[in-house]
Amino acid sequence: MTATNALTQRLDAGPVICAEGFLFELEKRGYLSAGEFVPEVALEFPDALRSLHVDFQRAGSDIVEAFTYNGHREKMRVIGKEDLLEPLNRAALQIARSVADAKPGNFMAGNISNSNIWDPADESKQAEVRAMFAEMVAWAVEEGADLIIGETFYFAGEAIAAAEIAKASGLPVVLTLAPMAFQEMADGVGIVETAQRLEQLGVDVVGLNCFRGPATMLPWLGEIRAAVSCHVGALPIPYRTTEDEPTFFNLSDPRAEVASPHGRTFPTALDPLQTNRYEIGAFAKGAYDLGVNYIGVCCGATPMHIREVAEAVGLTTDASRFSENMANHFMYGSNERLADNVVALGDTA
Repeated sequence: MTATNALTQRLDAGPVICAEGFLFELEKRGYLSAGEFVPEVALEFPDALRSLHVDFQRAGSDIVEAFTYNGHREKMRVIGKEDLLEPLNRAALQIARSVADAKPGNFMAGNISNSNIWDPADESKQAEVRAMFAEMVAWAVEEGADLIIGETFYFAGEAIAAAEIAKASGLPVVLTLAPMAFQEMADGVGIVETAQRLEQLGVDVVGLNCFRGPATMLPWLGEIRAAVSCHVGALPIPYRTTEDEPTFFNLSDPRAEVASPHGRTFPTALDPLQTNRYEIGAFAKGAYDLGVNYIGVCCGATPMHIREVAEAVGLTTDASRFSENMANHFMYGSNERLADNVVALGDTA
């Protein structure tokens, strides 16, 4: 069976879960800097990265995605560490490969993403980005990736370039877009039109990831699902975006008593704006009911969110052993051993 058949056949048979968003979680754990968001953790704290992969895996992620988001040449130049580019990529890929190999049936994915230097009017910049993607894809192939994930593209042209380079690897390709608040790609191309173009290029899974929470992603997923025949991917952020504030870049928090020093909730003051786990579960079920089989959560994701996604679409994970059991809660439970006078406090506590 080819790798392509392995991925598409799994998707044909039912849901495949993918955890993303390692940047936010590892920043919260103290292993990288907000703002820079460079995945040096693969070199500096490999055990921390391995542990996070394992936690997401236990929660139900079928894909162990190498943490090379922002691990491209341009980002490494920004922080003055271009010499670490290849070692960082290979370390991240090797860690992901070892975690995936520990669980039969898991996939390991190489990762490319938005470069933040793509310019629709500058062919030299476009060539530079293509070269960055090509070297990262080559390293992923050499380190035994089962597929390539291209993610968080807000320029249609950059997404198409990523798809072309990833497809040239011969591996299955997942390509997800991240439209900003203006309801189209940043180069003026339609979101659905871009998804259709990616399908025409032979991408195995097209869809959306990041930037948008459940409320502002699900409607677009319905349009994409109706417009393409390939598999569709859905990986929202776990934040309450709205029609007025469709992405997490400009979410407001008028109740905050202390504002962030940089004046925005993104990316370090979003905590009060998170969805609850049940909202993420409802999103996953809603996307699955649309015919979306490739489902996960992006920036802000924790293993709890991934477990909620998996269980919402009918899967049982290793971490399901620890799914909530409120029947035994000392104040809200129904177990006959619970003290009646303490349970009675539940309505007034």
